Amino acid sequence: MKEKFYITTAIAYSSRKPHIGNTFEVIMTDAIARYKRKQGYDVFFLTGTDEHGQKIENCAKEAGITPKEYVDGVAGQIKEIWDLMDSSYDHFIRTTDDYHEAAVSAIFKKLYDKGDIYKSEYEGWYCEPCEAFLTDSQIVDCKCPDCGREVKKMKEESYFFRMSAYQDRLMKHIEEHPEFIEPEARKKEMVNNFLKPGLQDLCVSRSSFKWGVPVSFDNKHVIYVWIDALSNYITALGYNPELPETDAFKKNWPADVHIIGKDIMRFHTIYWPIILMALDLPLPKKVFGHPWLNVGADKMSKSKGNSIYADDLANIIGVDAVREYVLAEMPYLNDGSITFDNIITRYNTDLANNLGNLVNRTLAMTAKYFDGIVPSPASENETDADLKACVKKAYDDMVAQMDSYHIADAVETVFSVFRRANKYIDETTPWTLAKNGDTERLSTVIYNLLEAIRVGAVMVEPFMPSTSVSILSQLGTTVDSYEFGGLEAGNPIGEAKVLFSRLDEKETLEKLEAMNPPKAPAVPVPEDQEEQIGIESFGAVELRTAQVIACERIPKAKKLLKLQLDLGYEQRQVASGIAKCYAPEDLIGKKLIVVANLKPAVLCGVESNGMILASGEGDQIKVVFLDDDTPLGQRVR
Repeated sequence: MKEKFYITTAIAYSSRKPHIGNTFEVIMTDAIARYKRKQGYDVFFLTGTDEHGQKIENCAKEAGITPKEYVDGVAGQIKEIWDLMDSSYDHFIRTTDDYHEAAVSAIFKKLYDKGDIYKSEYEGWYCEPCEAFLTDSQIVDCKCPDCGREVKKMKEESYFFRMSAYQDRLMKHIEEHPEFIEPEARKKEMVNNFLKPGLQDLCVSRSSFKWGVPVSFDNKHVIYVWIDALSNYITALGYNPELPETDAFKKNWPADVHIIGKDIMRFHTIYWPIILMALDLPLPKKVFGHPWLNVGADKMSKSKGNSIYADDLANIIGVDAVREYVLAEMPYLNDGSITFDNIITRYNTDLANNLGNLVNRTLAMTAKYFDGIVPSPASENETDADLKACVKKAYDDMVAQMDSYHIADAVETVFSVFRRANKYIDETTPWTLAKNGDTERLSTVIYNLLEAIRVGAVMVEPFMPSTSVSILSQLGTTVDSYEFGGLEAGNPIGEAKVLFSRLDEKETLEKLEAMNPPKAPAVPVPEDQEEQIGIESFGAVELRTAQVIACERIPKAKKLLKLQLDLGYEQRQVASGIAKCYAPEDLIGKKLIVVANLKPAVLCGVESNGMILASGEGDQIKVVFLDDDTPLGQRVR
């Protein structure tokens, strides 16, 4: 019997068409799901849409239609994009589905009957775009710390969930299950910034709008997003506390991993586990928070007008090229980046040159030298052994990387197989072997090339499924083993087809720019510059590499963040005026440069022992970040 593997995305909010940063998540989750199926797991892959809330009610009102008509349109658009991106989900849930709404109503009633939910009144700040309640300490200049939009003061009768009753139990679970929250930096952020300071009771109903699941025993209220949306992970399996457990629920719960964006970690690692504890249900095994995909260095958002959409991009470079780009460009911890120049460069380098040209050359040589028949390999030399060892190591590395969700590294590893095969062509020069009549050696070389391509095609399937199918078809095989030697000599290869034609840079750039991306502002020439200094003056400034291990806002200091830095040889505290541009969770785990020999200063009552390097001013500050593998405490010169 196969071992089960239950994987989910966060459900997409059905207010607007999702941009490619949102679409990345379903592509990443699909890659993991496909990989796990290849490893022999019985995979259940869930995705879907979150369709209730005040924001959607307002959008529908502006459009002059009902909320259900509105979400039907947007949810359909989301599903079309998920399908276009070749995502192999097993179920697509909508929170307007009848079975989900019935289960959510029953969950709310059960928690109320247990005494975990009570009625009170909320008074405070509210961000409508994020649908989030905020405290005085969280807001910055009357704006939301997450989206930067204006927040408003509100007072409303609500039901509340007793979060604090489960705080110690959740802390104990996190301590006993170190793999529960990943990456590690996200776990530290949740524990240090939210759990340790103490949890406040959570507002779980709204009475100021109607578009939501009604509270069964109080028709003035609708159930708020935390219980409604988060419960999809169990209602999709048929869970309803008033009904017997379904076979799907018994088989698949708890989830093996929730794949979510870093901005909703708190909801999935604090709110959701506590709701499950209150329902006496097991917690998911892992919550993985991926970073954002930025446009250049800027966060992608509809309000900024810098959104890029996956379907638009696929119309220009193709679906598999979109998948390969976003997976390869998204690091494990830090934010990824999408730029038009990089799209063209990666396509031409990885896809057209490295992969496409390799397959085309090898099939052409097979047709020319062996009439399109897979030749029999003869004796092996050191060059052949090295190629096979490289393929074997690449597979082992990919397994380790995929199992730890280092997806970009896994993509790089797979493409290293194709690069090594291209190098093998240069090392063996098949055309010379053919010219010299060395048929035995030529047979071995061509077979090894065909087989390296076959194994590479099997390895690339989670990332580029259509490309994988096309390559195997051109090789004339369905063998999907990772072991070298799967091709059977004497069989004919298939019909050769161009995988990726090289993009014309100028023409493609014009097409990409026609998608209305933001134009980078011109950098003004400074009106004045500092006087030149000698090398001895510069050398007096001690710059060191450091990592942010904790970060929090400083009460009553809207511009300042308090950072705890690890320099390798010591830890120190620095106050930095970057709070308008960075949330604490954006910085934890990041590596940066600190002025290490600056005299201590006290800022708003907080001692600061150094200064971090950043450019810009006001709300345009950009911190200078370093690569993840930069050693700590190194001198920067």
